[in-house]
Amino acid sequence: MPLAENKVFTINYTVKDKEGNVLDTTNKDKPYSFLSGQNQILPELENKIGEMIIGSKKKIVLPPEQGYGEYDEKAVREVKRSDFPEDVELKEGMRFVADTGDGRQLPFIITNIEESEIKIDFNHPYAGKTLEFNVELMNVRDASDEELIHGHAHGPDGHHHHN
Repeated sequence: MPLAENKVFTINYTVKDKEGNVLDTTNKDKPYSFLSGQNQILPELENKIGEMIIGSKKKIVLPPEQGYGEYDEKAVREVKRSDFPEDVELKEGMRFVADTGDGRQLPFIITNIEESEIKIDFNHPYAGKTLEFNVELMNVRDASDEELIHGHAHGPDGHHHHN
């Protein structure tokens, strides 16, 4: 049965890499809610969650092509230190967003710092990884008119944005 659009799914989850390292998890007191059909989570993950029954738990394993794609060496660049604001102390692991000039924004991470050259990586941090999601479906409900207008789920106390 296809996943119904415009439903608010509320889940608790833990995502791990192939080695069992926890990459991300919800706090059991603050589950994650998403509006179905809005590309707010990985499409295959959304499909698998859509097959679940409220209160059930499921392990969902996604290879890179169903997750964040294969790691692309061409997405790694070297740029000049002068391309960054002078007043920012740069560190490996820092995340930034590049403005493409056409309204799109591309997130990247600093992976290496030399004296005048900075290596940056535009790959998603989970690119190239097989991901294991342990998901518990807490609730499914119809989206409110306000949620449909805003294009995302709101928290139980009204308006709520996920970062």
